[in-house]
Amino acid sequence: MDWFLVVLVLVVAAAGLLRWRRPAWYWMTFGVTLAGLRVLVRYGSVMDACGLTVPPARWRLTLARLGNRPVPGPRAPRVLRLRPTRTGLVLRIKLRPGQDAYDVAASTDRLRHSFGMYGVSSRELRSGVVEIAMTGYDVLKRVQLPARAERSAVRVPVALREDGAVHYRDYRRVPHALTLGATESGKSVYQRGLIAELASQDVALVGIDCKQGVEHAPMARRFSALADNPDSAELLLAALVEHMQDVYQLIRAHQRISADTLDAEIAADIWDLPEDLRPVPVVVLVDEVAELALFASRDEEKRRDRIITSLVRLAQLGRAAGVYLEICGQRFGSELGKGITMLRAQLTGRTAHRVNDETSANMAFGDIAPDAVLAAIQIPTETPGVAVAADMAGGWSRIRAPHTTLRQAVNACNRHAHCTPELPHLAAFRPELPHLNPVPAPAVETAPVAA
Repeated sequence: MDWFLVVLVLVVAAAGLLRWRRPAWYWMTFGVTLAGLRVLVRYGSVMDACGLTVPPARWRLTLARLGNRPVPGPRAPRVLRLRPTRTGLVLRIKLRPGQDAYDVAASTDRLRHSFGMYGVSSRELRSGVVEIAMTGYDVLKRVQLPARAERSAVRVPVALREDGAVHYRDYRRVPHALTLGATESGKSVYQRGLIAELASQDVALVGIDCKQGVEHAPMARRFSALADNPDSAELLLAALVEHMQDVYQLIRAHQRISADTLDAEIAADIWDLPEDLRPVPVVVLVDEVAELALFASRDEEKRRDRIITSLVRLAQLGRAAGVYLEICGQRFGSELGKGITMLRAQLTGRTAHRVNDETSANMAFGDIAPDAVLAAIQIPTETPGVAVAADMAGGWSRIRAPHTTLRQAVNACNRHAHCTPELPHLAAFRPELPHLNPVPAPAVETAPVAA
């Protein structure tokens, strides 16, 4: 008996240590079993307490009276499946007649408390079938993308959602995106992680960094083109428009429209072309877009209008030509001048890190997901990298990208520098490698070194 108590104490101590230091390991070893039993045992009483039951059918009441048996109690939704995952549980239920999926969504917070889970969300799969996703621990505290996450040329993992699922940046489904965030909110880390994931894929990276290239220049070996000031950005965007027009001419020349051609084989974008003819996709990453829209003189105003016009043309016409936009900034509203709201209307994907005011959140979500505005404002300052991602369908979720240092992003870009495609229209904007052509340091007075 003594050895049994010793083993029991060691197991309990190990479980407590894992729950404190490695919550993911604890969940996979102990938590998933305990949580599954807790959900199955409490299911009926929890559904009744949350108001997710319906009275028994009339024929059941009639049979009870005829058989002189007790009156049956209220009926909870039928459990179809309980599936464990690496971050929680997925409960699929079949609603009873008279119930609605909105009732389950409105009760998620009470279900979280009753089942003892960290987070609960629900979605309707089809009529009458609802899937309840429960997380057993804070998956956004230590973010680590699964090694087996799906990766392709235009679909890469960038973050984890609060329900434990991987958040992908899929350029074929969401060609253009807007990312907002205040200073020190994690916006730059999100962009670094995206560049590091795209570095190994067959895409051309084009950077516009008006902070003299301090964000993108260290990763220059993987960029096909780079602009570090508004003047060069204007010329680069004009070259991208010419590249887009040439791609459309290529598609026109190979549309293969004839009487015996199947509808699915008629080329309307680059993905309908044969692989040997398909141009490489281009991802344009714009850091601090406000620097492109600000002006202090009449000449700068004309340059600003040309830049915004080129961005709007790329956003409206670039998808079929394989040109995708990633626009980043601290604010993005009508105060940046004419054409900005037209550009924002083309940015389907919206991601907002911590913002300092409700107006900034409204710029991102006010027109597509009003419920996400309050969530973006409530992101605490001590959790940099946490963001709210929404789409045009009105759905949104909290996400957090893994912490990617600049050194890690630079190493990924250097490791895949051989994958950098050369585009004829952008050859003049190919960045000079910093270690071969170092930029001379400016004459800046530094603090004296203490003896």
